[in-house]
Amino acid sequence: MVKYNHPTRVADEERLNAVFAALADPTRRAIIARLAEGPSSVGDLARPFDMSWPAVTKHLKVLERSGLVTREKDGRVHRCRFEPGPMEGARDWMEQTRAFWEERFDQLARYLEIQAIEESQATPQANPQAIRGGEDNGSRGD
Repeated sequence: MVKYNHPTRVADEERLNAVFAALADPTRRAIIARLAEGPSSVGDLARPFDMSWPAVTKHLKVLERSGLVTREKDGRVHRCRFEPGPMEGARDWMEQTRAFWEERFDQLARYLEIQAIEESQATPQANPQAIRGGEDNGSRGD
């Protein structure tokens, strides 16, 4: 079977993959958290991290490729800004996934409720005579 992917869908999936890849690293999440407070220079972003300048730059490039960060050059200073737009695609995907799994769990809960009812109806009621050792109401059939 041949599977055809619509170009727009492929592009959306690639953007989504880039956003999740960018968010997968704690350093990049910390950079985004800092930029959510407002624009910052690369130097200010690098300061709290115990890593080389090139390492911070690599993280910023991943964030830029995902669209979550834009960088502007102002003379010798590079300023970075958080761009929340690409997170909307991730949010939408997570919402669709959440709705899917909630429906599945609701179906499972209904199935388990039905199973419990069927099991309780299929279980024979305890015979009080069997519990007392097979005695009946005192009469013997001799």
